[in-house]
Amino acid sequence: MINIMVADDHTMFVDGIDSILNKEDDMQVICKCYTGEEVLKQLKVVQPDIILLDINLPGITGIEVSKTVLAEYPEVKILAISMFNEESFVTEILNNGAQGYILKNTGRKELLDAIRTICGGKTYFSKDVTNTIMKSLMKKRMESKGSTKLIPKVSRREKEVLKLIVEEFTTQEIAKELFISLKTVESHRSSLLNKLNARNTAGLVRITMENKILEN
Repeated sequence: MINIMVADDHTMFVDGIDSILNKEDDMQVICKCYTGEEVLKQLKVVQPDIILLDINLPGITGIEVSKTVLAEYPEVKILAISMFNEESFVTEILNNGAQGYILKNTGRKELLDAIRTICGGKTYFSKDVTNTIMKSLMKKRMESKGSTKLIPKVSRREKEVLKLIVEEFTTQEIAKELFISLKTVESHRSSLLNKLNARNTAGLVRITMENKILEN
């Protein structure tokens, strides 16, 4: 059973999400919050598997909430939900712990797919958000064209692990694919985060794509 916290300042939106999710056999909404303060308060009492988080909560924003969750409740996953499809919003919340980002006009099926995908250990972005991220990457690549950026050397084994991370393999799947232990996978992931100066998996994927690390 996937335990879900819904956090949004619009009561009708929260109730609508609650109605959709509680009809699923593998999901249940265990908490509804309307401010960032409520989210942080409730996390001390309940432990959801995933938070459906509006990035523009009043008071403590969704982005600030995600920073706290990343630091204090790293096992709790975050699916950002917003009406804004802007690169700055997407990048900031992904860099602060969110595993996915969808828009509020998304349909029921995509919402359910996003939750199940993220709780399965992968990331999820709606098509429009993916396009925004790719356009941003292409723009940055064009702006930096002609300049040389020093990227630390990545070993052959680290590249193998990195490739599977980019392809959204979970830690367990990477270990099975490469015939190595979970501890070894996490060791390689930690090394890659340090080498590439990334804060989390989303940042690792972004840096990899921007610098064409897997193409070298």
